[in-house]
Amino acid sequence: MNNVLIIDDDQELCALLLDYFRIEGLKAEAVFEPVRGIDLALTGRHDLVVLDVMLPTLSGFETLRRIRASSQVPVLMLTACGDDMDRIQGLETGADDYLQKPFNPRELVARIRAILRRVGPSTEEMGVPPSRLVVEDVELVPSARTVFQGEKPLALTSVEFSTLETLLQNAGKVISREDMVKSVLGRELSPFDRSIDVHVSNLRKKLGPKTDGSERIKTLRGVGYLYAVQ
Repeated sequence: MNNVLIIDDDQELCALLLDYFRIEGLKAEAVFEPVRGIDLALTGRHDLVVLDVMLPTLSGFETLRRIRASSQVPVLMLTACGDDMDRIQGLETGADDYLQKPFNPRELVARIRAILRRVGPSTEEMGVPPSRLVVEDVELVPSARTVFQGEKPLALTSVEFSTLETLLQNAGKVISREDMVKSVLGRELSPFDRSIDVHVSNLRKKLGPKTDGSERIKTLRGVGYLYAVQ
């Protein structure tokens, strides 16, 4: 049973979510104070963290930064407003996904399960995975969810890993934004949704350019993305 940590100071909402998660077969616990939440998130006991942006004493963004300094545990952020900058800031800081309040608990569970499938998909869902994907100096091992650039390991979030895996599987081919969102985020592309663009941008920064200075991941405006190969 997957174990979810909720970090949110809205105790009434947390109580509602704990009950709903239990019905949906998810084990969960909630904390209302961000520093305590960070400590729990770093124990390694949880498969995913649901993190609110508006927290007392420490913002959700700073809480996420501190978690990301030591852990790549998947994080889904809850935003209280429709401001694009809040969502983009969360994704750039290392969130795997976001959901705007108020939300339908069924959608939250669907988002959680989509993230958990990326982290540990079953063989029935994805078939027998290749032992590794190697494109030039980048090596990705799906079974261990590890990535090496040369001999250097890369610390990627679950979404960044899945994004890179999809790009490497299709190296040299253009992938549309719609297909990327379906493959990586497990949902349909909605208008004004820039999530996949931010994840690709984060991945591009972590990989850096090729040794010859050229781009690894190219954006084809209005079309999609291309992992460039010789």
